[in-house]
Amino acid sequence: MENNLIKTEIKGHIATVTMDAPPVNAQSREFVEELIAVFDELNETIGVRVIVLTGAGKCFSAGADIKARGKVGTGSPGDISRHLRRTREAGFVIMESNIPVIAAVNGPALGAGLGLAVCADIILASDNAVFGLPEIDVGLMGGVRHTMRIFPHSMTRRMVLTGWRAPAQELYRRGIIEACVPREELMATAREIAANIASKSPAALRLAKRAINTVETMGLKDGYRFEQNLTVEMTHHEDSKEAMRAFAEKRAPVFKDTL
Repeated sequence: MENNLIKTEIKGHIATVTMDAPPVNAQSREFVEELIAVFDELNETIGVRVIVLTGAGKCFSAGADIKARGKVGTGSPGDISRHLRRTREAGFVIMESNIPVIAAVNGPALGAGLGLAVCADIILASDNAVFGLPEIDVGLMGGVRHTMRIFPHSMTRRMVLTGWRAPAQELYRRGIIEACVPREELMATAREIAANIASKSPAALRLAKRAINTVETMGLKDGYRFEQNLTVEMTHHEDSKEAMRAFAEKRAPVFKDTL
């Protein structure tokens, strides 16, 4: 995988993906294409059980590269459609990953940067982080649908209509993010949760992600039936048998890395 703007380190079943496009990790075409490629490859890398996404420097991601965004549509026909497709996929490649993703938000997460964070499974933030949708102040629009999945009704509209940036402490107070810690503790907190996830069965994690991604938009009965079918599927896997043996023998289970 290319690691020019998106740095990747794999250690102990945990892949740490760091957005590294100084000064604010703005999302250019090259940035987005590399991010998508990295997540696609990690999704099929044996041994990776959890991904931690964070930003280099003082910013998680300030969103779209405004300078580059101004050139969209001025080139060949189809440029706008390609740009919109890339932008959509940057979030969906995280959300649809078979591997759990933790967003360790180390600073401002704005616009498309907020979009990346809310597509993760678990969101942690440093106490200096803010979350916002400033598009209305720069002549753009976007991020509403992803944000309203986890943000309250009034807060989402305040962010969209005013460009207000919500402090991480406020989001933690409301239960929107999982932790708000001093910046120097952020990655340690993320790795602690990641290590817990990585200790689980890879097969069970992938089925759990499939359930999470699917039932969110389903009705109660259909969603529950879908989960039951995945439970039946899991019981036929060797990892299920190993988990039951380990429980009975009062020992830690030993799982195999398979796709």
